Amino acid sequence: MTGLGGPSRGGLALHSGVRGVLDIPDELRPVGEMLGGALVRVEKRFEEALSADLEPVAALCRHVEAYRGKMLRPTLAILCGCAADGRSEGAVPDADALPETLIAVAGVVEMVHMATLVHDDVLDEADTRRRGATVNSLHGNESAVILGDYLIAAAYHWCATLDDPHYARRIGRVSMDLCSGELLQLSRRRDFALSERTYFDIVSRKTGALVAVACELGARAMGAESGVQQALFGFGRDLGVAFQIQDDLLDLTGDEATVGKSVRKDLEKGKLTLPLIHHLATGEPERRRTTLAYLEAATQSGHEDPAGDADLMAALDQTGSIRYAEATAERLVDQARSVLRGLPESAVVAMLGTMADAVVHRAF
Repeated sequence: MTGLGGPSRGGLALHSGVRGVLDIPDELRPVGEMLGGALVRVEKRFEEALSADLEPVAALCRHVEAYRGKMLRPTLAILCGCAADGRSEGAVPDADALPETLIAVAGVVEMVHMATLVHDDVLDEADTRRRGATVNSLHGNESAVILGDYLIAAAYHWCATLDDPHYARRIGRVSMDLCSGELLQLSRRRDFALSERTYFDIVSRKTGALVAVACELGARAMGAESGVQQALFGFGRDLGVAFQIQDDLLDLTGDEATVGKSVRKDLEKGKLTLPLIHHLATGEPERRRTTLAYLEAATQSGHEDPAGDADLMAALDQTGSIRYAEATAERLVDQARSVLRGLPESAVVAMLGTMADAVVHRAF
């Protein structure tokens, strides 16, 4: 699989409108065709929901639509809905027959996610996103902040048009979780004694929560019973946290050309991620002092130290901290996949398993 970063096994690209194209195995081709058609519907409704009568607003919305990348959250919403649909008896549904509520849920979670990306770029002072210029770099922080707010408001408005108020309540709650996770992280910048427990609290809220709700509400939109909704919420939460660990690893070890966005921002902003937390907890005292000195320097504005960067990576390798983070993400994916065993076997469930594996084998 490519697009989510795993090795290609051939198959079908979903459709040209989706950035971060997902290739799937030949045996899952019918699922890919259904998913491609469903995502076309999501994109169309997304654009309608973001329509603006003021050209400056419309121009910003057009720009931010380029932020659509892997489409992980809407993809999971659609797949979890189809996997939980007991009426299908394992058959792959027709994309055009999927209920509008499922399409709306998929679009809403992506819109909330894009709002967080716009805000994150302001917080990180990032210049690049999806291999293009960020809103803040082109139009300034003020416009970027308000655009992020506009996206959140548009997502909630879209959700509130659904007949069942539960969707709006859940989206409102998860938006609060996202913000609380960000505020917790901001309060712990330059905290080089950050614990794993606090790190997981942050990423569970910032990333895990929205992926979890995408899976849960996708199942609800297809009429799944509450137990199945909650099981898929757990699937999404574990998958989302694993996804964030991989993102943190890519920020630390990747290059901008491959990752497609500004990298090493966590170090620059004094945000400890799992590899560094493990390294500082397990390294020898002298090694720890050296790393702490590096981290202090890295948080200074305009810091560039290729030799220090190389030394840090060697130190992380010495303590096995990169591998520790990778293994943690793999364990979470295994935990997520265990939920799928409780669902009736189908090609859609197999696709969910394939996507889960790809989360920790992607290079961008």
